[in-house]
Amino acid sequence: MRVRNCVPDPDQLRIFRTVVLSVVKHAYLPDALAAHPRFELVAVADDPARPEWTHQRNQHYADAKRIPYIRNVQRALNDTDCEVVVISSEAERHCDLAIRAAQAGKHMVVDKPLASDITKIDALVAAVAEHHVKFLVWNRNFLPALLECRRSLEAGSIGNLRAIHCDFYFSKDAGPRKGTRGPEDPPINWLERQIEAHADGSDGGLGVQPMGELQIEGIYPLAYIQMLMGSPVTRVFARTATHFHQANFDNNVEDLATVSLEMENGCVGSLCLGRIGAASHPDIGEIKLHLLGSEGSLVISEARPEVAIYYRGQPPAQFKHRRVADENNFLLLENFAAAIDEDGDTILDARAARDIAAVVQAALESAKSGIPVEVER
Repeated sequence: MRVRNCVPDPDQLRIFRTVVLSVVKHAYLPDALAAHPRFELVAVADDPARPEWTHQRNQHYADAKRIPYIRNVQRALNDTDCEVVVISSEAERHCDLAIRAAQAGKHMVVDKPLASDITKIDALVAAVAEHHVKFLVWNRNFLPALLECRRSLEAGSIGNLRAIHCDFYFSKDAGPRKGTRGPEDPPINWLERQIEAHADGSDGGLGVQPMGELQIEGIYPLAYIQMLMGSPVTRVFARTATHFHQANFDNNVEDLATVSLEMENGCVGSLCLGRIGAASHPDIGEIKLHLLGSEGSLVISEARPEVAIYYRGQPPAQFKHRRVADENNFLLLENFAAAIDEDGDTILDARAARDIAAVVQAALESAKSGIPVEVER
C-alpha cells in the first residue's frame, strides 16, 4: 500500500469543512477532526426518521460544538459547502451513509466496523472508486509502538518477516457477567444494552444487529498484520466462544476468539482477541505483537510508551497505566489530508478495509463449520 504523509507549504493549506453524519456512538472520531487544524466541523446531520434517542445524541453534540443539527442528510451534503464527512453512526448504517457521501463527492472518515455483509462493502468500494473520493477507516496504525515496529522491519532488524502473532485482549465490560442472570430472566436486548453502555464508552457494537468482538475490534489487530506483513490473507481457521459476558451469550455472538492466518506470500499469522472485562487489566488491555523473522524476533507492546500512576482514593475505573506520546489521531488525519492534497492513498482505505472484513467473515464461517475457510477476494 502506498502511504503519503507529506504536508504542503503551511501558507497553502486549506481547511476542510466537515459535516458529522450521525454521532450516536462515542464521539472520538468527530472530536479528533475538531481538534485538528485542517478540519472545521460545520454541521451534524442525520435522517429525519431515526429514533428519538439518536436525535437527542446528535443535537447534544451539535450544541456542544455550537454548530447546527440538520435532520436531512442529503440537504446537509448539498447545502453546507462541505468537502469531508465523518461517520460515527450505528454500525449497520456505516456503509449506507458512506455510499451516499461518496455519491455526493465527499471525502470521508468512517468508524469501524464497515458492515457484516461483504456485498455492502463491495458496493461502497465501487462508489468510492467511481466518485474519486478519499476514504479512511479509523484505525490505530500510527500508535508509537506500531511506527517503531514498522521502522524496525524496514531496517531489516529481524531479516525477512516469516510469522506474526497478535494478542488483542480489550479490558472493557459488556454488562452483566455470563451466568449472573437467572433462567427465567429474559435475554438482554442488544440495542438497549449498547445504548446503556454509551455512558462509559463501551458501546462498540452500537446498533440493532448484535456483533461479536471479531467484527467490532478485529479490524485493529488485522490492520496491524496487514500493514506489517504486506501480503493478503488467503485462508483462515478460527475458534470462538462466549466466555465473559451475558449480553454476548444471549445474542449468540463471541467475546473471545482465536484465528490462524495463511498469507499469499507463504507466511503465517495468528490472532487472539477478546473483551475480557474492566477488572482484568490496569490499562486498556493486553495488546502485543510477536514477530518472527529469518534473523531474529520482535515483541511489541502496543501501549508503550506508558506511565503508571497509583494513589490513595484512585477511582476504580481510572486506568492506572496511561499511554504517552500518542499522536495516532493527529497522524491519521495528517495522512487523510495528505491523501486529499496529493491524490494519494490513506493508510486504511475502502479496499483494504474490505479485505479485512472478508477475513473476519471467513473466520466466523470457520468457527461455525470447524474447518479452514478461504478468504473471499
